[in-house]
Amino acid sequence: MASYQAGDFAAATVLINRLSPQLHRFFVAQAASRADADDLLQETWLRIHKVRHTYRPDEPVLPWFYAIARHVRVDHYRKTVRTTARERGLEEITKVGAKIPAELSQADDLEALLAPLSENQREVIEMLKVAGMSMEEVARATSSSVGSVKQKVHRAYKKLRQSISAMGHTKGQSGGRS
Repeated sequence: MASYQAGDFAAATVLINRLSPQLHRFFVAQAASRADADDLLQETWLRIHKVRHTYRPDEPVLPWFYAIARHVRVDHYRKTVRTTARERGLEEITKVGAKIPAELSQADDLEALLAPLSENQREVIEMLKVAGMSMEEVARATSSSVGSVKQKVHRAYKKLRQSISAMGHTKGQSGGRS
């Protein structure tokens, strides 16, 4: 990242190739569609390019990237909410139902598993378990304390355990077990 700041655009290519898959997974897990995730990834790299001068070389780079990605996602969400609020009348007039795909991809499975979690809990689980970030890095990326991250993770795990056990209990009842 320090080389990229100094104007080495080959270093930028290396960063993009190395970090894009992680950032894309971050967006796919929380976006409504893959197209949105692609757009968010592109917007993140544009924003990183604009603000690359703000990176401090003595700090870890991954939390800095995820903080930017998080802000891009929040900005996109706010824009979508504003746009949807204006377009709601058209949806009511057309009443076109969305079709659910027959097969869910792994990202869709992850999204379905994390659906009961709050946005903050999903985000922290995604950073820790999918991106492989440390508690300290997640705390920096979310502008919170390590204690707060630990609390979110604990509550997320508890909610996930409850959801999974409820699914297993439902499957056991409908599966013909006695």
